[in-house]
Amino acid sequence: MSLNKSTGNMYEFVTHTWNTVKGECYHDCSYCYMKRWGKLNPIRFDEKELKTDLGKNNFIFVGSSNDLFAEDVPQEWIDKTINHCKNFRKNDYLFQTKNPMRLGKLLPPQYKACVTLETNRHYPEIMQNSPKPKDRVMAACRMAHELYITIEPIMDFDIDEFVMMLKSCKPKQVNIGADSGNHKLPEPSSEKVLQLIEELKTFTTIHKKRNLGRLTKNAGK
Repeated sequence: MSLNKSTGNMYEFVTHTWNTVKGECYHDCSYCYMKRWGKLNPIRFDEKELKTDLGKNNFIFVGSSNDLFAEDVPQEWIDKTINHCKNFRKNDYLFQTKNPMRLGKLLPPQYKACVTLETNRHYPEIMQNSPKPKDRVMAACRMAHELYITIEPIMDFDIDEFVMMLKSCKPKQVNIGADSGNHKLPEPSSEKVLQLIEELKTFTTIHKKRNLGRLTKNAGK
């Protein structure tokens, strides 16, 4: 097996992606891009991926097409994935999740962690089985890992509460992107997005995904 070169633009520092867990994601978010292919196979662990040479001097996004730390993923699968990473110590690894309660317990502290927070609000019809944003934040604050936050797809939020939540996590970087799939999500105004960015700049680094331009291009007009 060979590594997949990263073709996304959310993480400029990521060189490759690697996925051991495949199939349907437990969280079942309404906007998930994986749903474009229709009904997926049941979640499974791809043993062939353990033959992948992860090389060296790479920055690998592990679990880019599923959430390795979702509640239905057996711990054995997580352990096998992390142990394979340990065999290639000259790489950097990023693990992203909507379930930091579990990631914080199972991911060794030398690896970088990313938590998805689309908003401070809970939209159950959209987020489905995902933990509530406030619960994700509480768990993220307790983690010892170098932490990134991804706000994608950004949904309408309460500016003061959202900024307070994000600041409490002490993230190294916050990545912000918009809905790319026309899922009719509740979205903030351009002015609100720009205000959020300015607030976040006071305590962290901001990376704006190109698709965010759809929400901000008419600001001030």
